[in-house]
Amino acid sequence: MTPAARVQTAIELLDEIIEGTPAEKVMTAWARRSRFAGSKDRAAVRDHVFDVLRRRRSILHADVAETGRALMQGILTQDGADLAVLFSGDGYGPSALTEEEQSILAAQAAEDVVDLPDWLQPLLLASLGDKFQENATEMRYRAPVFLRVNLKKSTRKDVIDRLLIDGVTAVASPLADTALEVTEGPRKVQNSGAFQAGEIEVQDASSQAAIETLPLQDGMRVLDYCAGGGGKTLAMGGRIAGTFVVHDAYPQRMRDLPFRAERAGLKIQTMDRDQLEQEPKFDMVFCDVPCSGSGVWRRSPDAKWRLSEDDLADLCETQASILKEASEFVLPESSLVYATCSMLKEENQDQIDRFLKENTGWTCGATFHRSLSDGCDGFFMAQLTKAT
Repeated sequence: MTPAARVQTAIELLDEIIEGTPAEKVMTAWARRSRFAGSKDRAAVRDHVFDVLRRRRSILHADVAETGRALMQGILTQDGADLAVLFSGDGYGPSALTEEEQSILAAQAAEDVVDLPDWLQPLLLASLGDKFQENATEMRYRAPVFLRVNLKKSTRKDVIDRLLIDGVTAVASPLADTALEVTEGPRKVQNSGAFQAGEIEVQDASSQAAIETLPLQDGMRVLDYCAGGGGKTLAMGGRIAGTFVVHDAYPQRMRDLPFRAERAGLKIQTMDRDQLEQEPKFDMVFCDVPCSGSGVWRRSPDAKWRLSEDDLADLCETQASILKEASEFVLPESSLVYATCSMLKEENQDQIDRFLKENTGWTCGATFHRSLSDGCDGFFMAQLTKAT
């Protein structure tokens, strides 16, 4: 595909997204029906679409109808591309710019536009305070790629050297003692020898730093109650020798976890709710609950435009329910850990305050906060303990 053909493809996919189809569904369907597109073409088209979704408001001039064509023109102009070349009408590229389009693009776009839905802006402002603008700006750009080194198999220095052989440049990150930041070759990571050997996993530094603060000790029995893909379980298992049990209300989310655990050299047990009720209580129960994902909207920018106020309210009720359920499996004086990849206080500290108010005998110890201005994803974690 030519650069212009990639732009035209992105235009067509964006039109589908504007009509209401989720971005990932659109991208997956296109990939399946476009066998002609090589890996570089697919990556370039995906980058176009997701870059637009990150800056969906600021790239569109006022009073201009939101179309894939208008959005692509806006972002390419913002990024300094030569639109006369990309919009020439040649081959499979988009048709040439009209005089009206040229006039619109020549005008100065507003600089104070925040790339967030209007209803979310005051919530994030209240949650982030003087860090709001910095975080809003960071949301407009791609997130860094971090790797977690499996300390049971290697060290950061050895992994850096091994990755370099496979064309991946990474540097040790100060954000967590297991974290590497990829500076070159991120798309080569999953084919690297270090990844295949279970020496690394892709995981943001905020999650790694949070796990680093937990009171983990060898011999602990740990339950990951909302395991999903199991990244937090693998991170904990890379630090201690313990017994790890995983559970998720939607077991299909854990389908890849047995393979990932085997690759990492970790044994895990999967249990449903009935099985958990027959088990002894745990030394630690970790709840990485469903959330808005506001801390990772750089990676899934479509989510911020699809989230509604009702969605957020439903999520908060689900979070409270999960935390209450999970508390039943914790030993006295042991840890119930609540975590989200959100920066909204409604999903974070407000949930902890609500739990403490509704459940006597519990106390909150350490809390952990990260936002995009810290150089990583947004993340929140709180450690709760019940007295004997």
